[in-house]
Amino acid sequence: MRYIVIGAGAVGGTIGGRLFQGGHEVVLIARGAHYEALKRDGLRLITPDSTETLPIPAADGPIPTRDDDVLVVATKTQDTIAALAPWSPDLPVVCAQNGVANERIALRRFERVYGMCVWLPAQIPAPGTVAAHGYPYSGMLHVGRYPQGVDDLAEQIATDLGKHGLVGRTSPDVMRWKYGKLLGNLANAVEALVGHVPGMSDLAELARAEARTVLDRAGIAYNTPEEEAEVRGHKVDARPIEGVERAGGSSWQSLARGSGSIESDYLNGEIVLIGRQHGVPTPVNETLRREANRVARERLAPGSMTPDQVRALIDARSAA
Repeated sequence: MRYIVIGAGAVGGTIGGRLFQGGHEVVLIARGAHYEALKRDGLRLITPDSTETLPIPAADGPIPTRDDDVLVVATKTQDTIAALAPWSPDLPVVCAQNGVANERIALRRFERVYGMCVWLPAQIPAPGTVAAHGYPYSGMLHVGRYPQGVDDLAEQIATDLGKHGLVGRTSPDVMRWKYGKLLGNLANAVEALVGHVPGMSDLAELARAEARTVLDRAGIAYNTPEEEAEVRGHKVDARPIEGVERAGGSSWQSLARGSGSIESDYLNGEIVLIGRQHGVPTPVNETLRREANRVARERLAPGSMTPDQVRALIDARSAA
């Protein structure tokens, strides 16, 4: 079985690198300077206790496929449709992405779709290099068939992931874990907007409390922080890596790169969508969604706002 990792950035690069170290065939799909470095030098995978350059084949677009290929999508959600468009719908697709919209997007074209809940702290400090901060394992990955269940392929993927540096787990209710992860990811926009300052945690908890009300009203199940702590334990603790400054989360990194886009429509915006469907106001997450998009569109730096500014916008929206 060969794994084609579409979007071999921080998360995709770590997954691809660890699969390759476990003895599996892997192809990394990337673009721009990152692709050029991967093609020329291989993937440099740095962890808290090792540095290794891996000669993994890389491409900047579709390659001829085989019947035993598995597509692992690790792009941002806003790029999912374009990322999957060139690939054969006969292949299985694993959505190793934040949010809960990707699986449904993929299922329109692909019959075999798998959700993957990703706990994996990583970043790209330079083109061709991935720094995976998790220790003793780089990440823990829950895999299940979408919308539910576990089949032979899910079992095989989890086994393959667990061969080197990752923890693979099958979950028949993988989307319940992804909704729980979504609650955590609502803080991504807060971090991107205000940075790590006093008041950030309070804003993040406002967003999560609002979201729990929405999910409860909609009857959508999600795991609790206590369940996550029990399963995760200290298997994926984020540790410093010498010579690599730890950046913020994925949304923070999008602003730092000046990419012009951010994933908030599919994180905070997912809560807004469900709230509208079930008649629950969502002023906190709507404000975070709008402001994150504005800051990304204007290519402003992370931490461009203060918590008080964000709070004032939330209060104004709540009163409207």
